[in-house]
Amino acid sequence: MIVWLNGTHGAGKTTTSALVQQLIPDSRVFDAEKVGETLIDITPGLPETDNFQHWPPWRPLVVETARRVLDYAGGTLVMPMTVLVEKYWREISAGLAQHAIPVRHFVLHADQDTLRGRIEGDTVMGPSAFRLAYLEPYAEAARTWLHKEAEVIDTTHLTPPQAAQQVAASLGS
Repeated sequence: MIVWLNGTHGAGKTTTSALVQQLIPDSRVFDAEKVGETLIDITPGLPETDNFQHWPPWRPLVVETARRVLDYAGGTLVMPMTVLVEKYWREISAGLAQHAIPVRHFVLHADQDTLRGRIEGDTVMGPSAFRLAYLEPYAEAARTWLHKEAEVIDTTHLTPPQAAQQVAASLGS
């Protein structure tokens, strides 16, 4: 099974995913961003883009990597990854379904002011214009499709351990 933690930057996906992994027996964290980083490292580079998710190979490579890891190791993959383009989510979820891999899709949500404050106050990554630029696309995705496609956990007033507990409780862990 895959537990997909979606949401925009500052929602708590990375921190929460590590905590969820500790609560689910036989689970591992797989950050699909690493697939994008591999594509970024190709030289000479792929066509210019502001987001590796726009490269057509990224989506099927995420599916194939997750499938291969699950075939090899079994268990559950906890995947913290922002996907705000509905077409991309459909490609990924359909690809996983073709391999009969069940997906529990969660969105870690917080209000815009909270997200902005977390991004601007991030002591690890520092403030990031890139991350801030995704606040409005996230809000649009949340309004139009994303919150209908997933179980929404509002992290505005939750600590990461509390968010992880909610995910695990929803899974029955």
